[in-house]
Amino acid sequence: MRVGWIVLALAGCGGCGHSHDASDGGAAGSCTPIPAAESGSGTYYDADGTGNCSFDASPSDLMVAAMNAADYGDATWCGACLAVTGPMGTVTVRVVDQCPGCSHGDLDLSPQAFQMLSPLSAGRIPITWHEVDCNVTGPIAYYFKDGSNQYWTAIQIRNARYPIATVEAQVDGAWASIQRLDYNYFVQATGLGPGPYSLRVTDQRGQQLGDSGIALGASIGENGSGQFASCP
Repeated sequence: MRVGWIVLALAGCGGCGHSHDASDGGAAGSCTPIPAAESGSGTYYDADGTGNCSFDASPSDLMVAAMNAADYGDATWCGACLAVTGPMGTVTVRVVDQCPGCSHGDLDLSPQAFQMLSPLSAGRIPITWHEVDCNVTGPIAYYFKDGSNQYWTAIQIRNARYPIATVEAQVDGAWASIQRLDYNYFVQATGLGPGPYSLRVTDQRGQQLGDSGIALGASIGENGSGQFASCP
């Protein structure tokens, strides 16, 4: 039986928090400040929703973007939603890829997103952007990479309101951090055993969700029990 909980990280208390049953989703807590707005250039590419973030193609949702390499880091922005403003207005996109040739502050947008800011013929436009809530429904999902097994385990978090900061697994009664690689999987190179697992996920705003009873299954997603609360 899967059991979920929520731990809301509280500012100024050294990581202390309180737990709730997560079956009905999150509750508003203390969130770290949203990142400051960025500015740069906007371009466009032939996007289908796939890319360096290792998400599936999303033909029904092509409001996506590739993050510049300087900001991309180790997949820090993967899954984040950004409000991007250009000459003709503002559009919300989801980060699914990396743009190696883009400078700090730049975004490479899908044509569908770019043309809401400027005619495609412009090619390159000035933009500003900042993080916003992703318009998700339901709980977060745990997705195991193809080839995952008890000796090499790779986990991705999907359907999250905010980008993910850390994933931890309970090993021998203690929480152990799992390393994130630049293709947006948290990989335990020596494996996590046969499972089922207890996992704890922290978003970039400092909120935590946890679930027990997550079963191992390559290329299989399993829903968690809660969703990150919307931060002010």
